[in-house]
Amino acid sequence: MAFSPKPVNEDDLKALKERMKLISDVDPQQYHNDFSLKRYLRAFKTVDDAFMEILKTNKWRVEYGLAELTETSPLVQKYMKKNIAKVLKHRDISGRPVIYFSAKNHNVNDGNIDELTKFIVYCLEEGCKMCCEEVIDNLCVVLNLKNFGLSYTDFQVLKNLVWLGMRYPERLGICLMINAPALFSGFWTVVKGWLDETTSSKVQFIKSEEELCKYLIPDILPTDV
Repeated sequence: MAFSPKPVNEDDLKALKERMKLISDVDPQQYHNDFSLKRYLRAFKTVDDAFMEILKTNKWRVEYGLAELTETSPLVQKYMKKNIAKVLKHRDISGRPVIYFSAKNHNVNDGNIDELTKFIVYCLEEGCKMCCEEVIDNLCVVLNLKNFGLSYTDFQVLKNLVWLGMRYPERLGICLMINAPALFSGFWTVVKGWLDETTSSKVQFIKSEEELCKYLIPDILPTDV
């Protein structure tokens, strides 16, 4: 479980930094630090692809209105009260920030998918801010599937999450599925088909508290959601 990201080619990193410097010298908001550039290189393999995805992400961040997604914004406040997701104060065993999702508090027929996706983006942003990139720069996502049923089966939200992975490359460290009922296995078969092998390998189905203790202290998880 130790954090050991794959190394990147130093020549590729140098080339990507030079390209980004030309952009960020004109527009400082385009700046990405070395840790971010390495994540893009690991995710997209080549300098050209990494550079294009960074530009796409920078454009998306502006158009999506990330600057307006704050703790006090009405949308964030609305979904905090729903207890669908939250960024925990404590970290996992490896030091990753933890984002906790409660499936039972989301009903596919109750709410706005775009709004919920924005709230999830807010949680991702807050989790990433908690990363000490010199030590750890990825997240632990915990999905509590207790009482999961057909009314919680929201494929569009999950498709949005898969797409968001492009905007947050290499940010997922581990995804822990807890309390998964038998019904979820068929659902997971569909979702897994949308993921690349690297991402799907980070998903762990936890079947006992003892197994969960390998990743985090169970007491840090909410009991009221």
